[in-house]
Amino acid sequence: MKKIISRAVMAVLMLASAGASAQEINGADTAWILTATALVLFMTIPGLSLFYAGLVRSKNVLSVLMQCFALTCLMSLVWFAVGYTIAFGSDGVEQGMWIGDFGNVFFANIGMDSVNGTIPATLFAIFQMTFAIITPALIVGGFAERMRFSAMLLFSALWMVLVYAPVCHWVWGGGWLGAMGLQDFAGGTVVHITAAVAALVAALMIGPRRGFGTVAMPPHNLTLTVAGAGMLWVGWFGFNAGSAVAADGSAAMAMLVTHLSASAGALAWMTMEWLRHGKPSMLGTVTGMVAGLGTITPAAGSVGPAAAVAIGLTAGVVCYFATGYLKNKLRVDDSLDVFPVHGVGGILGTLLAGIFCSTQLGIFSGNGFSDGISSIGGQLMVQATGVLSTLVYTAVVTFLLLKLVGALVGLRVDGDEETQGLDLVLHDERGYDL
Repeated sequence: MKKIISRAVMAVLMLASAGASAQEINGADTAWILTATALVLFMTIPGLSLFYAGLVRSKNVLSVLMQCFALTCLMSLVWFAVGYTIAFGSDGVEQGMWIGDFGNVFFANIGMDSVNGTIPATLFAIFQMTFAIITPALIVGGFAERMRFSAMLLFSALWMVLVYAPVCHWVWGGGWLGAMGLQDFAGGTVVHITAAVAALVAALMIGPRRGFGTVAMPPHNLTLTVAGAGMLWVGWFGFNAGSAVAADGSAAMAMLVTHLSASAGALAWMTMEWLRHGKPSMLGTVTGMVAGLGTITPAAGSVGPAAAVAIGLTAGVVCYFATGYLKNKLRVDDSLDVFPVHGVGGILGTLLAGIFCSTQLGIFSGNGFSDGISSIGGQLMVQATGVLSTLVYTAVVTFLLLKLVGALVGLRVDGDEETQGLDLVLHDERGYDL
């Protein structure tokens, strides 16, 4: 009889334990982050790929598509091998201030039953992988139409390990910026500033395209660019709202403010063109939309709708002038405007998050002042520290990596190859053969 009772008690305890384990994974959260992961991947291929492809000349359209596609594959494997463990380390293990531990090399401690918060650890790993994919892909816009394919692959792999993953750890993986209280909900510093600074350094080191400033280099197919921009807009909901890592009010508010900022940014840029040049352009409108999206990214989890509109309007105007200044005044050939849109937007958004962030997110709250003016100064200093440290670290390491890659394989195709176009020279294909 005692044995029967003992076994019954053990069975009940085991069932209770199994039930508690099962409850650790929330079905709604899991379903939402599965969707968000697909949306963020959709941002790179096909979204960013088509957006960039339409902006280059027809002789280089396949080279840009190839770069984005190949980077998606390569960054996935680098993240699997070492990127994730540098950024996030092992669950349940106290992490260092600078990089994560190496307990998850090749996802060593991530199994089908592993849990991260309320979602499977495998899902968290691939969700973060999609961020690690799109960030190096953004850099492509800084050296488009002139960098060797082999150099691009080598540089991007090293950059992922030595720049993106450590900065990701600083902000999101338990590192020193996160400990300071930096507000970066979805990647103002981690994604936009790192990618944009790298693109600017690459543009300066590789030099401008042949004929830059004297020969017209208009986008060859704005239809592709607009299609890609639409995909970016939709995908960005996964980027920002997915960063709540839950199906809750925070995710819903992040989606709302993301959409409002994108809309305001597009209209602001369009209006600036209309006032200054007499006609609004499609290219300017979609670029303003991207500026609005990039600028709201760090603040998406801490501001309300009214603040989002203000951020989007500011982004459209500031990034508009930054683009003209970089190209027309400084004569820097950041081919696809990565720094003036993503870099300036990321810096602006990270700083504005310190001003507008609020613990009370209503329709007209989230304007920073509802928590008291005295709280703004301290948070703004934290935000500025995050911006400056990310900018300096990225610039220095990117410079050193480009020097190394240049010495190993060479950074740039030669003049005749550039004139012929990278599609034929590097891939023996044509984007159009009518």
